[in-house]
Amino acid sequence: MDFMSDSLASGGKFRTFNVMDDCSREVLTIDIGTSISSRRVTRALEQIIDWRGKPLSLRVDNGPEFTSHHFELWCKDQGISIQYTQPGKPTQNSYIERFNRSYRKEILDAYLFFSLAEVRNILKYGWRSIITGDHMKALVISLLRN
Repeated sequence: MDFMSDSLASGGKFRTFNVMDDCSREVLTIDIGTSISSRRVTRALEQIIDWRGKPLSLRVDNGPEFTSHHFELWCKDQGISIQYTQPGKPTQNSYIERFNRSYRKEILDAYLFFSLAEVRNILKYGWRSIITGDHMKALVISLLRN
């Protein structure tokens, strides 16, 4: 799981919350918004759990959404362990970092967005699966809406 930031043509900022299954390398969700709190993160994870089942652990960086009391308590209540990467070591979460690079190149840098709806629509209707360079495996994007 990881976050990315970008901006609209108007200069407004938005973030994406990207969740990937490390085993299948399937992208389970890309949540888009101007602000993504730890509560919004756990809502997205609850939707994924309803759809795919509960993971044993989550690999995350040390961002405030993942170190918040709410997120840690939610994981404890769910029986999900948190595997924090070491600060400054993005290779410890390399699959999502690789996806983020492709997502940046193929989507965020390739289009000029005027609204959050356009960002969501390009994912929902107008974009193909990202193919990883190393394994040539299609990553299926399933946009879970709030």
